[in-house]
Amino acid sequence: MQWRGVVSCLRITVVSLSVMIGLGLPWAGWAWAASAPAQLPAETLTIHLGTAAGALRFEPDYLEFVAGQRYKLMLDNPSNQKHYFTAKDFADAVWSQKVEAGNVEIKGAIHELELKPGAQAEWVFIPQKSGLYELHCSIAGHAEAGMMGQIEVKAPV
Repeated sequence: MQWRGVVSCLRITVVSLSVMIGLGLPWAGWAWAASAPAQLPAETLTIHLGTAAGALRFEPDYLEFVAGQRYKLMLDNPSNQKHYFTAKDFADAVWSQKVEAGNVEIKGAIHELELKPGAQAEWVFIPQKSGLYELHCSIAGHAEAGMMGQIEVKAPV
């Protein structure tokens, strides 16, 4: 008679585990799908903040991305003065995986990057929202001197 209780308890446990696993697998698939883009190879683009000759401009001054694709934006400052990569609305429309500069990796929301003379940084992100976004250097006088650009995020095809 005791064995009937044990067998009954085991059946309930097996059925409960089966239900839990069955319900859990769709969630596991969803979690994998959500993290999958972060595992895709990143398309690499480079932008220069200023020039070695001291010109106040972004090279190139137009960047184009596709929503949902992973990118690695390599930023460098070849000039002898610091510059900012300021594109707040664009930054709000992307999921930032990381920014890496020197031996430091930064995670979380990014709104502006400051690059000192000779500095380099790598920003890995996935654009989420299509649109046309303003890019500028927020140091007084730099945008007025021409250090402005545009970032376009196109809808996936």
